[in-house]
Amino acid sequence: MAFRKKFTPKRKFCRFCADKNMPLDYKRADILRDYITERGKIIARRITGTCAKHQRSLTTEIKRARQMALLFYTTVHSTDVKKKTI
Repeated sequence: MAFRKKFTPKRKFCRFCADKNMPLDYKRADILRDYITERGKIIARRITGTCAKHQRSLTTEIKRARQMALLFYTTVHSTDVKKKTI
């Protein structure tokens, strides 16, 4: 009896290559927020599916947005997560 895969995984693609009009800019924090975790880490390209060229520029823009205080560095700096007080 041969074993078959139950499903085929969806092919990952670079959002920035697919849509040339989508600007990759540090001022667009809503787009950049999709590429960082809730802890503040930048998600790897093998998980997000971005190409190497855009992943390098994405990393630069995330770091710029952090410098301008548009994105947070860690969860301590996040406004979404409240500090636990004892």
